[in-house]
Amino acid sequence: MVNDDLLEPTVDVSLVQVSDSGDPRNTSLATVAVLGEETRWRLYALVRAAHRPVGREEAAASLGISRKLAAFHLDKLVSVGLLRARYDAPAGRRQVGRTPKTYEPSGAEIAITIPARRHDVLAGILIDALGASGENALEAATRIARLRGAERGASERERLRPGRLGAERALTVVGEILDEWGYEPRRETLTRLRLYNCPFQPLATRAPDVVGAISQAGLSGLLEGLGVTTVTMVPDPGPGTCCVMFTSTQR
Repeated sequence: MVNDDLLEPTVDVSLVQVSDSGDPRNTSLATVAVLGEETRWRLYALVRAAHRPVGREEAAASLGISRKLAAFHLDKLVSVGLLRARYDAPAGRRQVGRTPKTYEPSGAEIAITIPARRHDVLAGILIDALGASGENALEAATRIARLRGAERGASERERLRPGRLGAERALTVVGEILDEWGYEPRRETLTRLRLYNCPFQPLATRAPDVVGAISQAGLSGLLEGLGVTTVTMVPDPGPGTCCVMFTSTQR
């Protein structure tokens, strides 16, 4: 007879650690990998469905596994931010001795789309635009998008402290940021960066003028915030690409 206290999960833990790179894609992929283990997924579903803190004993009994194995999986769910743990008595009969560790949902959300889609960003801009006064909705939306792009650019410039950005270095920095934003940039030459994905599809197809104006405002704000004067955006409409690309202004 096998003692399941000694069993280890079949998932290779080295493949599911959360990256410390700050890239949300890495975090989401790591989290999904954690949930790919069947027992872990069942424990996560159990805790979410309980709508109250769940202890290790209860979780183990519900799934028919040992307390030790349940604890291992529950703590792994905590480590990737899907659950949070605390020490308090779960609902039901109070136990004597050490206060047990309980688990509840953390409120974290996971979304993975390939290619990347950022409808939440677009929705946030449009909601803020609806609350603006003295402007029509599109004017407000492009202003807000430009401001947010500029804020991100300024933050990145403060982090990097790059001094004056020449075209080649500027395109590198811009490309790294837009890769995180889901634009799938490709450096085709030292002085040209083409964007192969619009993260606002399929909405960009439904309302190309509106979505295009908002997207371009955000990208323009990014250049402003970075303090880049050696790179400009030029129209680049076409199937399978974004509506603009970045090129050097230097000769």
